[in-house]
Amino acid sequence: MARPKVTVSRRLPAAVEQQLQERYDITLNAGDDRLSADALAVALDSSDALVSTLGDPISADLLGRCRPRAQIIAHFGVGYDNIDVTAARTMGITVTNTPGVLTEDTADLTIALLLASARRMSEGDRELRAGNWTGWRPTHLLGTRLSGKRLGLVGFGRIAQAVARRARLGFGMQVHAWSRSLTDDVAAQHGIQRIADLDDLLGSSDFVSLHVPGNADTLHLIDAARLARIPAHAHLVNTARGSVVDQEALIDALTYRRIAGAGLDVFEHEPAVPAELLALPNVCAIPHMASATVESRTAMGMLVIENLDAFFAGQQPPNRVN
Repeated sequence: MARPKVTVSRRLPAAVEQQLQERYDITLNAGDDRLSADALAVALDSSDALVSTLGDPISADLLGRCRPRAQIIAHFGVGYDNIDVTAARTMGITVTNTPGVLTEDTADLTIALLLASARRMSEGDRELRAGNWTGWRPTHLLGTRLSGKRLGLVGFGRIAQAVARRARLGFGMQVHAWSRSLTDDVAAQHGIQRIADLDDLLGSSDFVSLHVPGNADTLHLIDAARLARIPAHAHLVNTARGSVVDQEALIDALTYRRIAGAGLDVFEHEPAVPAELLALPNVCAIPHMASATVESRTAMGMLVIENLDAFFAGQQPPNRVN
């Protein structure tokens, strides 16, 4: 019996690729370049499964154009806003993702960005590398501490919960959270306070960290009006999705110091990042690497394999999203 044919859109950790090759008839992206729409159409039309990543826009138009042979899109990632899951379901295509295994590493990096923004680490790094440091002095690059400060979490899923634990236990922060699904009882179980109104959360936070998915409901959730609610001394961290923040409004707020700083792992139109954002001294910007550890990325790949194995065995994939 022929093995199912699987196309992988980007390079994955070696251990994952090896496991895939042992199980399936694999087509790998040896160059690790982002696949064009035409290449994605060919992959969907010529394979039984596509292993996609967040850089692969799989729209209803694309699915309709290629009339895919693929029966499953096994997405390598937690967020799947790049895939039209409704269109896929209509066409009988299963979509899966890889939740849970990147929670701890993403929470670690969120805390790193909180520290980097609060302590002006990116600004200091630039000064040192440019040869502009003239030596230690008492008032140079003064930042702010985390301990005792109020952290406002926008969203309270797995990653936000892990951030809350680190912030409370590791830094003695007061943690408040807003989420449409959060209850007072659940908040109490995590030792935090639920804030019912998002504007109230933003207005009372020293640090704001975003933890909501990217979709139509959260597009520009943090817009100019909500950025104006954040105190001028506060810092914004985003390890969720770039689309959650109105990027032009954020640039304006940072330029005119309406907020103190930002730590950004994600951007609205990745991989394009505005030069004016990168030039701001009060921005610590990194290239969407919150889950970029060998452990997380390997575990994500193994979940992809679990989803594929279950599907082709005629079982319900453990992480089906549609």
